[in-house]
Amino acid sequence: MSETAGMRLARLLALVPWLIAHDGITIEAAAEHFGVSPEELERDLWLLVVSGLPGHGPDQLVDIDFWDDGVIHVIDPQTLRRPLRLTPEEGLSLLVALRALAQVPGIVDRAGILGAAAKVEAALDPGVSVDVLPTVELGVAAEVADAVASAIESDSGLDLTYASASRGEVTHRTVAPLSVHLIDGVAYLEAWCSSSHGRRTFRIDRILAATTTTRPEVPVTPMSPERTEPLIGRIAVEPAERWVADVFRGATIEGTDAQGRAVVVLPLHSLDWGVTVILSLAGGAVGLEPAALVEGVAARAAQGLQAYSDPLG
Repeated sequence: MSETAGMRLARLLALVPWLIAHDGITIEAAAEHFGVSPEELERDLWLLVVSGLPGHGPDQLVDIDFWDDGVIHVIDPQTLRRPLRLTPEEGLSLLVALRALAQVPGIVDRAGILGAAAKVEAALDPGVSVDVLPTVELGVAAEVADAVASAIESDSGLDLTYASASRGEVTHRTVAPLSVHLIDGVAYLEAWCSSSHGRRTFRIDRILAATTTTRPEVPVTPMSPERTEPLIGRIAVEPAERWVADVFRGATIEGTDAQGRAVVVLPLHSLDWGVTVILSLAGGAVGLEPAALVEGVAARAAQGLQAYSDPLG
């Protein structure tokens, strides 16, 4: 799996205090400990020495000596001498979120979430009481939660009785569950709905009844039901736009092109959606493949320019 920006940031934050505790270690040994190549670790070190506090003067940057003989000495760690700790407010907020997430039906690794919550609780300062935390209730009926979890685990379908708040009506649907999410304390089910012939998102606390059933057939690319293969695009993004690989589901960084841009492999809901993503980055990305995506970006941009009578004037 390609490394995300979040994964690298976590390593960078852990790297400096670890190097202080292992002064004089070689680049090769440090790289082996962090599971990266020596070249990648050296790139991390070069990034750290241009990082620091606001002002970015020589006395405000992290100072590490490593380039002469491949042996690493941290001279000035700035504020990174010790591993970062959560503040009480951050720890309690994270604990509430983990407890809420553990209640979402269909979550793949509930034991892992509860284990993470226990570690967060143990890491809190002794004076911080978890008894002050509110009890998080998602408002999901137990039988509905069990049905959703069972359908996701067994790759089955669901017969739903759903109360729509926007339409003020109760509908009956057969869906193929795809994923579950927790947003602002509300659990959602993303599913392929056979009645609507498309992806729909359901608030799980508005599902009045649910039973497992035979899973409806789901087109590989719901917005293009006639396709027999998923639609995959390749785009090149500037360094400042590498976050694209973190926020879009299924996106991965394939490598770097000759201009130093990250090449991102991006599952496309549709060509039109891919064009919108590229243009929304305002010059920070270009389409590479498929040709229809590249042509779509050019056509949409040309159409936009036509709104100006004299774009050069």
